[in-house]
Amino acid sequence: MDPSLLLPCALGVAAAWMLIAVAGLIAPLSTRWVAHGLFPLGVVGSLVMAAVGLAAVFSPPVTAQLPVGLPGLPVHLRLDALSGFFLLLLGAASAGISTFAAGYFRAGEGTPPGLLGLQYHVFLAAMSLVLLAADAYTFMLAWEVMALSSYFLVVSQHRIPEIRSAGFVYLLLAHLGAIALLLCFGVMMQAGGIAGLTFDAMRQARLTPAWASVAFALAVIGFGAKAGLVPLHIWLPEAHPAAPSPVSGLMSGVMLKTALYGLLRVSFDLLHAPLWWWGVPLLLLGLFSALYGVLFAAVQTDMKRLLAYSSIENIGIAFAALGLALVFHGVGMGLLAALALAAMLYHALNHAFFKSLLFLATGSVLHATRQRSLGHLGGLLRRMPWVGWTALIGTLAIAGLPPLNGFVAEWLLLQAFLFSPRIPQPFFNMLIPLGAALLVLTAALAGYVMVKFYGVIFLGRPREAALEQAHDAGRLERAGLVWLAAGCVALGLFPGLLLQVIDRVDLLLLGGGLAPDASWTWLAPVSAHRASYNPMVVSLVGLLVIGVTVLVTHRVYSGRTRRADPWDCGAPGLTARMQDSAEGLGQPIRRVFSPFFLSHVELPRPDDAAPRYRVAVADRFQAQFYRPLAGAVLWMAQQVGRIQQGRISAYLLYSFVTLLVLLMVVVR
Repeated sequence: MDPSLLLPCALGVAAAWMLIAVAGLIAPLSTRWVAHGLFPLGVVGSLVMAAVGLAAVFSPPVTAQLPVGLPGLPVHLRLDALSGFFLLLLGAASAGISTFAAGYFRAGEGTPPGLLGLQYHVFLAAMSLVLLAADAYTFMLAWEVMALSSYFLVVSQHRIPEIRSAGFVYLLLAHLGAIALLLCFGVMMQAGGIAGLTFDAMRQARLTPAWASVAFALAVIGFGAKAGLVPLHIWLPEAHPAAPSPVSGLMSGVMLKTALYGLLRVSFDLLHAPLWWWGVPLLLLGLFSALYGVLFAAVQTDMKRLLAYSSIENIGIAFAALGLALVFHGVGMGLLAALALAAMLYHALNHAFFKSLLFLATGSVLHATRQRSLGHLGGLLRRMPWVGWTALIGTLAIAGLPPLNGFVAEWLLLQAFLFSPRIPQPFFNMLIPLGAALLVLTAALAGYVMVKFYGVIFLGRPREAALEQAHDAGRLERAGLVWLAAGCVALGLFPGLLLQVIDRVDLLLLGGGLAPDASWTWLAPVSAHRASYNPMVVSLVGLLVIGVTVLVTHRVYSGRTRRADPWDCGAPGLTARMQDSAEGLGQPIRRVFSPFFLSHVELPRPDDAAPRYRVAVADRFQAQFYRPLAGAVLWMAQQVGRIQQGRISAYLLYSFVTLLVLLMVVVR
């Protein structure tokens, strides 16, 4: 395709999504029209967007101006390798999510179907425009539309007070982040007039190290609030359980990545000369967020809150990789900077697939059982085999097991930690082994969390009789799940091909890439003498071991098989109450890492007629920082509200006093 046509094609897809959104109002109460008519059209747009993004990665940057916008400031757009990669992520992930959503949304679930389709496709279009914007005005406009449309999707069940509260917290943090981004763009504006709002003008500006550091810090706050970086994360575990599962998948799988895109754009492109020490706080915040998120995921009893905290963990890993890339780039270690950045981009694409897959799987479980609590689930693999086996792929991928995609990104990042030579900064050299240890600990805990997630939901016996009536996902839902599961497998089996795509982004941002010494089978990003990985060999060895085990079991020992009732530790009858629970699996983490949690345990007494055991775990940041802050703001608002007495004479007096004060200031 002619590179000059790529940007018009991307804009065409965004415009098509907007038209699909408006078309939902033609028959707003018709689920068939929206789900079976409009959502499939949205899937076609997603596939086209993914193709355009992939082509843009290998094409030179393309720019355009649209004769709309502010007076004297038309809308500036740019499509380069960085925006192309994230458009590929957006299109590939949303294709599976929209396919699933076509079979998931039903009538009578909060927002009318037509209005839901409007908000959903506006959300897609806004995210694509965020990735294409080339001036601060267009970027912030698309950013706000993205925030508002996702807010209305979160509060689809707006009649429930808890969901309205979750939506308010999300909107509050989104706008606090937007204020930080406005200030960031304001600092980077050096040219006079509104012409300084363009990204080209910001690239040409030469900020002092102090002002550049201020701009970077504001960008971390603004994009960190959208990504869910601790301590700006409190909206994420509240919004995801409130939102419909396809919306949760789209927000976690795609929207959080727009924050990563924005920080990459600001730090490596617009500021174009990042200082090495910028990466140190980002690395520390990322590692802390990763550990914090996985610890809270381990003690959750709500399956969607568990996945929400897992998203905080994965975003923390991505920020840690970005921080490491900033350090390496700042000290002139280009190859290691490219390796860390490649790990971050690979992880972002991986997370888009396996986290979307898991959120969609929980949506199918929720529809089939009407249960979100892990304590009421169990044994669903037999009743929901399609959901169970696709969720197993996502679980193994997010746990970082080879040969699936989650392993590759963590392997690359661990290489960046371990293979780094001595950096000319003694303090940072002490952080390298600590960072590697925290990354390994986080990966191990993530595997533990996923064992709990999958085992409690799909394995064992049903904990309630109603689960025997659970049904598997429909055809469209299965198609969406299979698409995302296939992506997890493909990204794991062919990492060399994806690294060739990522290398183009490295060249744009760093001026150099990995130039991996690898084919589509072997992966050796640094040097074949230092480390290499072949997922095909790992897969074949794994299949061989499984095959030999099955053969030996069924052919050699089949004649001596004796069936008997299990011993069950001496218990005469095994029931569902005897199997491991979510609280039991989370108890060791809750005790070992008790300083992280605010726990309240309710134990039954021996004389209780109805014994009850309950564990409540609260977030320290929310309980000890945000709630007191909210109380202080409310108190101040009440004090200011006292001046509103409802009397005209009092308001005239306020105006008169204000004028006197202004006159005194002018005279002086």
